[in-house]
Amino acid sequence: MKFNFTLFLLFCFFGYHQAQNSIQSPEEFLGYTIGTEFTRHHQVIDYFTHLAKNSPNLNFSSYGKTNERRTLSYAVVSSEENLNKLDEIRINHLKQTGISNGDATSDIAVVWLSYNVHGNEASSTEAAMVTAHELVTKRGDLLQNTVVIIDPSVNPDGRDRYVNWYNQVKATPYSPYQDAVEHNEPWPGGRPNHYLFDLNRDWMWATQVETQQRLKLYNQWMPHVHVDFHEQGINSPYYFAPAAEPFHKVITDFQKEFQTKIGKHNAEAFDEKSWTYFTRERFDLFYPSYGDTYPTYNGAIGMTYEQAGSGQAGLGVNTDEDYELTLIDRVQHHVMSGLSTIEVSSENAAELSSEFKSYFKHSPDFDYYVLAGDEQKLKVLSKLFDKHDYKYEYSTSKSLRGTQIYGDPRTSFEAENALVLPANQPRAKMLKVLFEADPELSTPLTYDITSWNVALAYGVNVYTVSGEIDTKASTGEFSKLNLEDETVGYISPWNSMAHGKFLAKLLEHEINVRATTKPFKIENKSYQRGSLVITKTNNQQADFDSLVVATASQFQVELTSTKTGFSNSGTDFGSPDIKKIHPQRIAVLRGEGTSSLSYGSIWYFFEQELNYPIISVSTDDFGSIDLEDYDALVLPSGNYSSLFKDETLEALSSWIKSGGKVIAMANALSTFEGKKGFGLKKLKTEKDSTEVNLTPYAERERERTKDNITGAIFEVKVDNTHPLAFGYEDSYASLKTSSAAYPYLKKGYNVAYLKDSAKRLSGFAGEEALEKISNSLVFGEQRLGRGSIIYMVDDVMFRSFWENGKLFFVNALFMVNNRSQTFR
Repeated sequence: MKFNFTLFLLFCFFGYHQAQNSIQSPEEFLGYTIGTEFTRHHQVIDYFTHLAKNSPNLNFSSYGKTNERRTLSYAVVSSEENLNKLDEIRINHLKQTGISNGDATSDIAVVWLSYNVHGNEASSTEAAMVTAHELVTKRGDLLQNTVVIIDPSVNPDGRDRYVNWYNQVKATPYSPYQDAVEHNEPWPGGRPNHYLFDLNRDWMWATQVETQQRLKLYNQWMPHVHVDFHEQGINSPYYFAPAAEPFHKVITDFQKEFQTKIGKHNAEAFDEKSWTYFTRERFDLFYPSYGDTYPTYNGAIGMTYEQAGSGQAGLGVNTDEDYELTLIDRVQHHVMSGLSTIEVSSENAAELSSEFKSYFKHSPDFDYYVLAGDEQKLKVLSKLFDKHDYKYEYSTSKSLRGTQIYGDPRTSFEAENALVLPANQPRAKMLKVLFEADPELSTPLTYDITSWNVALAYGVNVYTVSGEIDTKASTGEFSKLNLEDETVGYISPWNSMAHGKFLAKLLEHEINVRATTKPFKIENKSYQRGSLVITKTNNQQADFDSLVVATASQFQVELTSTKTGFSNSGTDFGSPDIKKIHPQRIAVLRGEGTSSLSYGSIWYFFEQELNYPIISVSTDDFGSIDLEDYDALVLPSGNYSSLFKDETLEALSSWIKSGGKVIAMANALSTFEGKKGFGLKKLKTEKDSTEVNLTPYAERERERTKDNITGAIFEVKVDNTHPLAFGYEDSYASLKTSSAAYPYLKKGYNVAYLKDSAKRLSGFAGEEALEKISNSLVFGEQRLGRGSIIYMVDDVMFRSFWENGKLFFVNALFMVNNRSQTFR
């Protein structure tokens, strides 16, 4: 049969249009107009699956699961030709950064759009579906030289928490009145993920499973442009780039200029619709763990877009500006800004590619960052580097000379098995941000913390070193302990979270563990306070030896077997100064009044890091529980003024006196401030209350920064003879996120404290705040009868990234005044 080319073309033409006609809009697929209902996560997945089946311009895949087993997904949208060679495009793009070997040029822009990182900022996921449909049906012109990656919901657990609640309580038809229940979310709200973390502040620290899985995908693409879609208060219209000051100094002129170019293009589109917006306010580019800054420090044009609404808006709400803000409006605005951003990127694809390549060219003044310190802490830090694909090896030199970022300008230091990171690797600018001594601020008016030095956060030293360093790929296999028949017991040091996890697992196995409160030397090896002593005398299990050794191997902690309990100096194994660690029954308060972020970080710590059971108790139920069922009560940061009235506080005090223990974090300390029986006093200031404030109105916001501490790091003195500080040196770098200050305890133990003029290591602190916190408490213990209350002014669990502070919390649980209900 003769081939009919005309018929073939007609067949292709009609076949293509038949495929296009089979693509349903979100309204057609879901059965309602977008913006008149909130779409549940599984329906969003179903719709993107539909697009992928029916459009040659969209691929849809999963990149993981959330804690609640919801799918994390992404769509790749581009021309059919580009999708057919997608891996080639991706690798050529990575070659420009040096992440992939070889040289390549590219004129294809890579744009990544992230939606719904905060679950109750729910309009953006609706917009993601509309944007994807627009691209594959109407905006094919943008796809010829652009690859668009769409993550429709970064936080599915939070989104469904919000959507399910809203669908349960909303009126029909919805009520636009702000007082209506549908505009007032209950605790903890839909903003955070399962563990109540703010995922928009987790990009760098990658503590959460959503972030960890997303970064694997992100690092395979490294987009030119990244937009993080958000919502703000109902009375603010729409925010887009350019960002506010301060800009971090590693951000290039091109990145700033291109943000402005995108902002102007967005403005033209919004002006045409007479939609209001603002730029260059509130949202700066400084703290490195945001969805705009992390991409920016990795070469992208990183931006935050904020639509009015958030969890208060529902399907529609009356604003204070006398108009009704609807979900339909909110979706349209996000669709417009997203498409506008893609347009600018497509029009400037070649320039984006060229400047992106330039961003990754480095000329550092030195060759390596070297991180030296405790082996366990370096192991944990290496896992952070793995999440971001940083290149590192381990030093084989006994010592090196370098410049200590905090300390001597030129010094020798022990370097065997130190982490060595090349300063000229692809993501070097991000490393510079992470390790700089004191980030430079153009203004103290910032949106978040102003210091985050990774070496201080992990409790190690960082040096810059020039010249070659001999290295190896790893520290080698963990050396397992050989079992010996004549062993009387085992000793483990105590100075890292690995040892905390080791202890928690031994207690789970019902192994009796003791800790020394005094140093000792046995078989010519020295052990410091807190070291764990595990003897056969106290443990009669048949598999005792193998269980202890296997557990030490699991956490790769040093374990020494000993044939005698007689010390060369210090305490012997039978001394009362080596005290039993009783398993603790721990209650953690949650609910109204509690900071959901603080509770979430504690909850996550127990379940995912320490692996130790807790009972979470609601503030609604606290008055009816029997505290005698618990050994310790943890109060996350929060405002408990309505919970701890005189009668409740008296009951709590009685429980403590009978042997209970309270651990109060950050703002929770105000519960006990100035209260009878508690040693926490309000700090008196020298200010004259009659002083008249003549500061001009326009300058008062800046004036208030004098009393602020926006996430600054201070060196504090530590009494490491106290059980709360076992495993620490006599100084500690503490992250202080507020200027809250308390004087030293007169009757109690001032375990960590600021003395005289507070020594600021990094970050912003106003002059009045510095004066206020001088000679103030950081961590302390007060004894009440047989029990204790532990005050932690600085929250060591803040966002779960201040790794070096976590052992203080473990000490508070197990080392300080460790008692059991059995002996009350």
